[in-house]
Amino acid sequence: MPRHKDSEGHYHNPPQIIRLIRLVSGNPSFSVAYNPKPGYAQYPSANELCEDYVKTSVTDGDYESVYLYTSYDKQAVLGGREMPITGDGYFLIGYHQRFLPVTQEYIQLEYEKTKVYWLDWIQRTHAFTHYTDEIRRSALVLKLLSNQESGAFLAAVTTSLPEQIGGVRNWDYRFCWIRDSSMILNILTRLGHYGVARNFAKFLFRIVPYKSDRIRIMYGIRGQTDLSERTLDWLAGYRNSKPVRVGNAAFIQRQNDIYGVLLDVMYSYIHIFPNEVENVEFLWTVTRTLARTVAENWTLPDMGIWEFREKPAHYVYSKVLCWVAADRSSKIASLLHKKEYEAEWTELAQAIRADILEKGWNEERGTFTQSYGSANTDASNLLFADYGFIEATDPKFTSTVRATRAELERDGLMYRYRNQDDFGDPESSFTVCSFWLVKALWQTGEKKDAKRLFDQLLCYRNPHGLYSEDIDFTTKELLGNFPQGYSHLALIDCAISIGEMKIDENGAIIEQVQGRH
Repeated sequence: MPRHKDSEGHYHNPPQIIRLIRLVSGNPSFSVAYNPKPGYAQYPSANELCEDYVKTSVTDGDYESVYLYTSYDKQAVLGGREMPITGDGYFLIGYHQRFLPVTQEYIQLEYEKTKVYWLDWIQRTHAFTHYTDEIRRSALVLKLLSNQESGAFLAAVTTSLPEQIGGVRNWDYRFCWIRDSSMILNILTRLGHYGVARNFAKFLFRIVPYKSDRIRIMYGIRGQTDLSERTLDWLAGYRNSKPVRVGNAAFIQRQNDIYGVLLDVMYSYIHIFPNEVENVEFLWTVTRTLARTVAENWTLPDMGIWEFREKPAHYVYSKVLCWVAADRSSKIASLLHKKEYEAEWTELAQAIRADILEKGWNEERGTFTQSYGSANTDASNLLFADYGFIEATDPKFTSTVRATRAELERDGLMYRYRNQDDFGDPESSFTVCSFWLVKALWQTGEKKDAKRLFDQLLCYRNPHGLYSEDIDFTTKELLGNFPQGYSHLALIDCAISIGEMKIDENGAIIEQVQGRH
């Protein structure tokens, strides 16, 4: 996929996939299966053989087309006939018709420039004492999930790869979830990639609600707000896992944790880029808008972090993120010397915290629960120390980690929750939750166990070092959409923390060392 900068610093990243064929030795031959299906294959497509390219377009419905440029015999390619390889060659599949000629020299130059671009990008990624290769691979995943034009990050590049083979938990993840945003900003700046972090923050600031506008939990890659869900019933789905979905109905849900995520990003942005807050008035207006929304809505039920479709409840994670919203609003007010607002939002944060401690804590089970009045545990509660809601050494948090692990862990992998949801009983592990357990164990002093579990998780990557959304408990097969940005974000977070431990041959921690840059 070509990507590099021109002499004036402008990005060259056309919507193309290139295959470069190199003749190493001998007299090989090969054939090509070329059968693109624009428009999700809803209607038949037809190939048009032109002088310089092959154009494939749909014969009905909304117009879609792709173009193939190749150094090989185009009729042989379309016919799937065997062709000799007498020298280097290429295939270029693009969304647009090209006006400049495509030659072997051009293809080779695109390859070399792209290679140099990525070598330079990865060289600018901070190195650490351990797990540098794993961190760099995951950093590349995040970069590849970002959109250069808008700054948005996709959750994944696929739709409807199933959480369970043959099941119905098939979702479209080709959108930007606001929930991922605070971790993205934090991780990318820790890795030294301030430019892509800044672009993402500016994307968020463009779409955040202004005064009475409503915030959404997710947006299209260019900021679209209508992500209506439909099923493509003519498609069989991956290994007969139906339905195949386009769009995501969760975009209309109430999820109260979003306010905390956004205000956490804004507070972090002010600290990370103190000289780049170009419009303080705008950020202050947004802060007041979000804080007011939290004050009006934090007592209401929502659909929670896991986007339950039929079970609104008082989810504890959502309440904690409402506390985060009030806490960060107060801190922003302090930075901007708005004492009256600081006091008001500090009082709001205290009220939310008191409510959570009273209704979200189950004394009998010794754990924070999934929702008020519930006895169920939830992996998202492992993040409470990360957000500063509770100290990692607090007995309530350490007890929550133990109870959550006891109920949700299975062979080092974690369920999100075990209680039945809209689609029955959960059956696969959620990759990011397994990393959350690792981080929580590390925070609560179980460092040796945290490292053991982390190293075990690394064994479940595919040969290219990539993770999907889910992992089968028994077979360790990767399931769900792929590659999953959330999984790789959590990997980096754990690797930076755990990778800086020095451990002797007996497994004892000798010292904590600092990352080298």
